[in-house]
Amino acid sequence: MDKNNIGDMAWLDLTVDDAESVRDFYQQVIGWKSDNVSMGDYEDFVMLSPKGGDAQAGICHARGGNADLPPVWLPYFLVADIDQAVSAVEQNGGAMVTDIKSMGSDRYVIVKDPAGAHCALYYKG
Repeated sequence: MDKNNIGDMAWLDLTVDDAESVRDFYQQVIGWKSDNVSMGDYEDFVMLSPKGGDAQAGICHARGGNADLPPVWLPYFLVADIDQAVSAVEQNGGAMVTDIKSMGSDRYVIVKDPAGAHCALYYKG
């Protein structure tokens, strides 16, 4: 997937209390491999395709910057301008779940649509 096409899903994350057991679950059920991602005092996981090792998703602890994220699979959709996208969310009946967060030069925010479904809007800086 080309991660630079606006509107594409750029990433898929799952944030849970016990990331290790959920990582193990998906390794057994889907066949994913995993690689550790240092978060300072703990590690999250990037899940890798069993063939080729391409990154498929993240399984994260509900700690630090992820403490306020819901325990659901969360797609991250690319947007051209995150501030404009947040404004459009609010003008069209959605709501912000988190403040805009930064990861290097990238920025993202968790929102919910008018039906209450969550997703992330992701700006690649």
